[in-house]
Amino acid sequence: MQRAGVKTIFSLSGNQIMPIYDACIDAGIRIVHVRHEAAAVYMADAWAQLTGEIGVALVTAAPGITNCLSPVFSARLAESPILLLSGDSPLSQDGMGAFQELDQIEVTKKLVKKSLRLASAQDIDQDMTSAISLALSGRPGPVHIAMPFDLLQEDVDISKAKRGQVPARVSTSLSAADAQQIKERIAKAERPLVLVGPMNNASRAPDLVKNASNVLQAPIIAMESPRGLRDPSLGHFPQVLKKADLVVLVGKTLDFTLNFGRSAGMNPGADIVVIDPDETMIDRAKQLLGTRLFKHALADSDAALRELSNYTYPGKRDAWLEEVDGAISNRTLKSPSDENTANPGPKAICQAVQKILDEAADPILISDGGEFGQWAQAFCRAPTRIINGLSGAIGGALCYAIAASIARPNATIIAMMGDGTVGFHSTEFETAARENAKFIAVVGNDSRWNAEYMIQLREYGPDRLYGCTLNDSARYDLLASALGAQGAYAEQADQLDEVLSKAAKHSGATCINIRMEGQAAPAF
Repeated sequence: MQRAGVKTIFSLSGNQIMPIYDACIDAGIRIVHVRHEAAAVYMADAWAQLTGEIGVALVTAAPGITNCLSPVFSARLAESPILLLSGDSPLSQDGMGAFQELDQIEVTKKLVKKSLRLASAQDIDQDMTSAISLALSGRPGPVHIAMPFDLLQEDVDISKAKRGQVPARVSTSLSAADAQQIKERIAKAERPLVLVGPMNNASRAPDLVKNASNVLQAPIIAMESPRGLRDPSLGHFPQVLKKADLVVLVGKTLDFTLNFGRSAGMNPGADIVVIDPDETMIDRAKQLLGTRLFKHALADSDAALRELSNYTYPGKRDAWLEEVDGAISNRTLKSPSDENTANPGPKAICQAVQKILDEAADPILISDGGEFGQWAQAFCRAPTRIINGLSGAIGGALCYAIAASIARPNATIIAMMGDGTVGFHSTEFETAARENAKFIAVVGNDSRWNAEYMIQLREYGPDRLYGCTLNDSARYDLLASALGAQGAYAEQADQLDEVLSKAAKHSGATCINIRMEGQAAPAF
């Protein structure tokens, strides 16, 4: 790991991984010790998204690895390069009923790009560097290595150990023929759209995306929300998608977020181009699109965007670019937000938060949760943003915020979450205090699991609301204070600016518990 440039790992200790803890002392690798294994993976995910480096999570055997499966799935769909290291029972005791013996490969292999168990102490360097390169390459994602305890304790002759190459991303480029055909089709289009996945969003690849959009004279839109075309941060985007005469998917998988490519969500006459590093995703596109698939090509998305930018496209599409930008920026709601309530509504909270983000030199927005998270994505913005992503899993916001503070200690970090979300990893406020992490956790507290509450209200009626409420007296600010962070409470709209301003000046983590009027996610 040291040769790969790893300086920080996120971990929860356990018997089988203590040799790694000891080795980190000599390697100069910082261990951020968390309170739950899932938190370690969420932090590694955020680290990878913010730095572009491999994020490393280290957990113990059996219950350690099973505790972190949900965020592994989340990281896979977020296209985050993660190395998940887990302790394991000794090789010498295989099949004997060893302590915490578990076939970890069978548990994780469907969630990661590759899952392997170390077989030789002499191969550790080679296996580790190969795994990191794999995590970084193609469509980035998690790789899992299970480390038997006896191998970690074994003495190895360094001169005989197999040394791997320094890990690096390996990219597959478009063939010359494919690139030329796609460039010519883009040049002929009047209203092209380029859709990309999470790894090429505006936070993680801003220069690449901006340059490609300028050269292609085509809007490039990242899709990374589980709400797909109803992603509130995309405003009225579905309206312009239906007008596009060419849709180019560059590393954007054809899935539920695009209504599986059905013509109802697109211009039925539009040509569709699919560029993807995964043959399986290309085969899916062939099956779903049929004759509407103009061209498919195997290539990595970043390499493809660079190659497509190596061309002189005729003319300008200023009007189309402005129309798409205007649609995405449009926040006209189908139903106006009700702000005439005893407690502030979600829109008012977001507007107050945006003032702090606008004043910050290096703002980072984290959005997590159900309905409140959607308001945050619609009405808060920052050059760097992390959301809970395509998996739809919630609960990682505090973990993302801690990792963000460690990765960029001078940033102004605001994590927006509901009261359901904060409960998943609330003990990480203790981690934040111990690690001197600086961020603001804004908890929109409506005393319910509001996404599910709204489903019940919409589908079954007001007399069938059941099992989705939370305690009205819950004080997450006091919980955070008890764990070493700063707590603040607000229940009136005119209190928001003051508590947020005070939190922004604080040198550590702050939890602002806002008594909020729960509302359905914004619809445009």
